[in-house]
Amino acid sequence: MGPLRVLSVFLDFILVCFMFVQCGARDLDSSYVTCGSLVKLMNTRHSVRLHSHDVKYGSGSGQQSVTGVDSADDANSYWRIRGKPDSVCQRGVPIRCGQAIRITHMKTGRNLHSHHFSSPLSNNQEVSAFGENGEGDDLDVWTVQCGETYWEREDAVRFKHVGTEVFLSVTGEQYGHPIRGQREVHGMPSANQHNYWKVMEGVFIQPSSDPVHHDEL
Repeated sequence: MGPLRVLSVFLDFILVCFMFVQCGARDLDSSYVTCGSLVKLMNTRHSVRLHSHDVKYGSGSGQQSVTGVDSADDANSYWRIRGKPDSVCQRGVPIRCGQAIRITHMKTGRNLHSHHFSSPLSNNQEVSAFGENGEGDDLDVWTVQCGETYWEREDAVRFKHVGTEVFLSVTGEQYGHPIRGQREVHGMPSANQHNYWKVMEGVFIQPSSDPVHHDEL
């Protein structure tokens, strides 16, 4: 084999290796939930998706209610993953386990929120949607509790409220009119089987690339 042929084979080898690394990196990136992603979150114990709508609680804080719904195709179940206030959460960067985030309702622009009011059905801690155009207060911040370095899409994770240290939970209580059949979402002080959540449908943002579409969108 002549020297030019050896050089050609070597360059081909380098190109293949480069392509493999690039593809591998993209596959790695696409396995995580990233900042800016738009997702539906399902409670794994009760198989309901985290949901909100412009319906206020009739007791407690009177803020916008947050519930769990059986339907997989309700647009009111989309939430955007964002950084906490006054911090940089670069679009497309994987969310780290333990990272503080905000979870913002797509349709109404209000943030997943909790505070020391009792929830209407179970008397646990009320969870509401609060703020305007994505801006609320320091009680909108949650940490992602997971077992690896980053929040992986296939993993069941917990969300712990930074301000009051409760876990986002569902225990099965159902509302009547006007949101009949929807489940109460509340905060519980203990980590248990009622506070695991898994990403379902969504649009996942990657760095310097188009969104990766998943199921519905």
